[in-house]
Amino acid sequence: MGWRTVVISQHAKVSYSGRKIVVQTSDATHQVPIDDIQILLVATTQAVLTATAITELSSSGAKIIFTGRDGNPACEVVDDYPGNRSLASIQQQVDWSTELKETLWTTVVKAKIAMQIQSAELLGKNITNLKSEAQQIEFADQSNREAVIARKYFQKMFGQDFTRTDANAINAALNYGYSLLLSAVNREIVCTGYLTQFGIHHHNAMNDFNLGSDLMEPFRPVIDYWVAHQKFNELTADVKFGLVELLNLELEYNGHVTILRNALTKHVQNCLNFMSNPKQSLEVKVVMCHEVPHNALISHV
Repeated sequence: MGWRTVVISQHAKVSYSGRKIVVQTSDATHQVPIDDIQILLVATTQAVLTATAITELSSSGAKIIFTGRDGNPACEVVDDYPGNRSLASIQQQVDWSTELKETLWTTVVKAKIAMQIQSAELLGKNITNLKSEAQQIEFADQSNREAVIARKYFQKMFGQDFTRTDANAINAALNYGYSLLLSAVNREIVCTGYLTQFGIHHHNAMNDFNLGSDLMEPFRPVIDYWVAHQKFNELTADVKFGLVELLNLELEYNGHVTILRNALTKHVQNCLNFMSNPKQSLEVKVVMCHEVPHNALISHV
């Protein structure tokens, strides 16, 4: 299981040789053991990847993310034939009952809202009305408290005039961070042998990552909290690298101190195990630390 995030940010050739990914730039040649790589983020349109590098990374379980000319994540490589995927697991996923999906969604939404309240409180915001709304959550969130709380929450985090539809640096950073988070969750879903297309709540026919969009929800406030702490006017390379570093942010997941990338692994496993065996209990509790580490970026080319 890989653990490193490798970022390609300049003109480079990425190839494969002897169980290593070789990155050649104009200044130097870097070699990274392929089994160490969890995510390869190609943050430039000036990089060339060989077919062998792509297929070997995909076979090893690494996630490859490409950014567009605007610097935002544009696409990712999806392994169509993971060795652990079976007809039985796919059939089981397709047959998940509505009640079971709604049970998981209720747990996920409650965990997300708890994290939103925690994030706002850590920033010194008045959370009384958020707590009041949270107490009204029903099974499957039938009254859509999630949306009501989200609107109030973002205004507390980023100002009364803020909306998620604004074209500004804050939303650009949030979207960038969410994209990285989604890719990491998608990777764990595929590694577990399930399809990312079939979600428990999201059902957009144009979204290949409905399940990832569902399961990532409790961790979105990690991105929000970090962005709210920063001062920037545009989505610079430094801001992007800071968002990449968050995968190594220390937090608590279900009472155990870990880093975000490992929490995502455990979270996806727990959720999918619950869907496979609903007799098991399911806990989703994320607690964030105050400090954001600055040394979490493993490899930056």
